Amino acid sequence: MASKGREGEHPSVTLFRQYLRIRTVQPEPDYGAAVAFLEERARQLGLGCQKVEVAPGHVVTVLTWPGTNPRLSSLLLNSHTDVVPVFKEHWSHDPFEAFKDADGYIYGRGTQDMKCVSIQYLEAVRRLKDEGHHFPRTIHMTFVPDEETGGHQGMELFVKRPEFQALRAGFALDEGLANPTDAFTVFYSERSPWWVQVTSTGKPGHGSRFIEDTAAEKLHKVVSSILAFREKERQRLQSNPQLKEGTVTSVNLTKIEGGVAYNVVPATMSASFDFRVAPDVDLKKWTDFQVTSIDDSDPWWAAFSGVCKDMNLTLEPEIFPASTDSRYLRAAGVPALGFSPMNRTPVLLHDHDERLHEAVFLRGIDIYTRLLPALASVPALPSDG
Repeated sequence: MASKGREGEHPSVTLFRQYLRIRTVQPEPDYGAAVAFLEERARQLGLGCQKVEVAPGHVVTVLTWPGTNPRLSSLLLNSHTDVVPVFKEHWSHDPFEAFKDADGYIYGRGTQDMKCVSIQYLEAVRRLKDEGHHFPRTIHMTFVPDEETGGHQGMELFVKRPEFQALRAGFALDEGLANPTDAFTVFYSERSPWWVQVTSTGKPGHGSRFIEDTAAEKLHKVVSSILAFREKERQRLQSNPQLKEGTVTSVNLTKIEGGVAYNVVPATMSASFDFRVAPDVDLKKWTDFQVTSIDDSDPWWAAFSGVCKDMNLTLEPEIFPASTDSRYLRAAGVPALGFSPMNRTPVLLHDHDERLHEAVFLRGIDIYTRLLPALASVPALPSDG
């Protein structure tokens, strides 16, 4: 059967499929099984393992490969352990079987978002340790819960803990997105989520009357204004091929509430909006943006992009259109790049039949095996203290 135990399968692929079968699916993820899996990886690789419970049942697992110069800040490789829910009836294969078809495509929730990256980190470290390498900077791999529900019981709490400060992270890698072209996308910032509820009040009364100054009339003006702004941004994106989704501000009306009966005009009504605000708009005065440098003069970017150039990888720097745990890292003063090495791959995160070709997955390990030595060997910086 194609999905199990194919002879000659690369052991990294076998490990990837094993991790995919752990049901860390929201809203009731099996975090305990994921932590146990990671503890075993640490034991096999000879890495330090620390478990930090940031909220009840929410553990951040930190695997550490010490560097040769503890005075230098560390390299942090972040990934999240949870995955989004599935609608099994829309999948060609069981989303938690990690089925691999005859062409080499692995189907499963988390194949792209982002269990692939977790295993790529681990397997790159395994390869480098097996080759006898040592690097000046310590490498920490953090496996965090709750990213798919906002990180509020994961990275948001972890960056406030003394255990995070003790890592002395100087630079971080986190998740990105697949790219259907030959290029690789790298994210240096992201749109800021801004969730707004607008509540209007007005004169109540019987539903049969023409009542003036109602809550609905007032709310209608607000909704119309915001949706007009939405249309303006949509047209700006469509009319300029140079713009990416992350460089415009999106907004969607996600909830309307109010009223108690068909024949009663309510005294209050509310509308909820999900804004994703681009860094260059006026709304930034109400939001918090952090941008990681992608200037060639920046040592971290120079190390990252230099490896990609040496490997003939085309990079497309972008602003992430949604939100990741990178925003908490950047807010804590740690520059972070979002990078998932998946080119020639359709973007299928959160989608039915999420899948990744084993060759793309294995190529990602090769890329991290080149990136980690460069980043962990960045010379001492003034920020290292």
